[in-house]
Amino acid sequence: MAFSAWWNDFRYANGTMHVKKTGAAVRIEPAIVRDFLNWCVFHGWVECARRTVASDGPKIWFTPDMPRPWYLIWPVMALSRARFARNAADADIVFVFDDSTWLSDRALPAGVPAMNAACTDISKTRVAQVFEQVTGRALACDPMNPGGRYVEKSEQNAAHDGRVLSEPQAARDGYTYQRLINNTDDNGNVLDLRCSTIGGEIVQVYLKRRPVERRFANCNTEVALADPSAVFSAVERAMISRFCQAMGLDWGGIDVLRDRDTGELWIVDVNKTDMGPVVALNLTDKITAVRKLASRLDAYLAARLREQLAIAA
Repeated sequence: MAFSAWWNDFRYANGTMHVKKTGAAVRIEPAIVRDFLNWCVFHGWVECARRTVASDGPKIWFTPDMPRPWYLIWPVMALSRARFARNAADADIVFVFDDSTWLSDRALPAGVPAMNAACTDISKTRVAQVFEQVTGRALACDPMNPGGRYVEKSEQNAAHDGRVLSEPQAARDGYTYQRLINNTDDNGNVLDLRCSTIGGEIVQVYLKRRPVERRFANCNTEVALADPSAVFSAVERAMISRFCQAMGLDWGGIDVLRDRDTGELWIVDVNKTDMGPVVALNLTDKITAVRKLASRLDAYLAARLREQLAIAA
């Protein structure tokens, strides 16, 4: 599949790479170079492995953007039977693929199943609203009366600019405020439970650890792959599925925190165009993760097409 020049997605200035669409900034440091080289090794394996997979499945048209190779959907597509559609008329499935936090309604082909079309708002405020709607527990808080330590975060996708506050303050435009979840482990790290979901089902969980002082950083010191049933109870998995459905999330990653003090789960972030697999994961687990996602994607697409045939009949 031909792609436009990927470097047009970025702007470099003063040792920092900026992602034009989301505004995310990555400082070019030795660790970033190492991660890039690891990414190259993984994608070299993907390019070899894709030749062994039959590409005879449904055609997916991505709009308004085509995913680049660093997005998780890219290697998953490579190892699934699904194919990239050339245009809307050629598509069996439409995938609304856009990094933007907020999306306006767009015209989509009639009679063609669409993925993530209803997921038009992944702001932190919206995530907190849907979480409270599904669970009855409030994640959001009033910064003027927080009731304890709390978190200030940008509404924008992939900003990674959160900070922990303890004193009341007036709300700032473009930011949201949430209660601080104690997701520390026995070694003084924070533990994020990153869930890859398709059709509301958790396919796998990344256990992401980093020092508490780097709570909001996008750089992990340890990542392990886990089966959802080993991390969440059946009741918790059902809650996460309801959350995904309420968000309109057919494909994406969600960040879940388990409160060390209460054992409760809190969903704090949604990414409908997640990158991956997680760089810090070892190569064997990267391969396992992508193969599982590819298998689940094939099953999900087949089910969506059967549903569409039943509607049309």
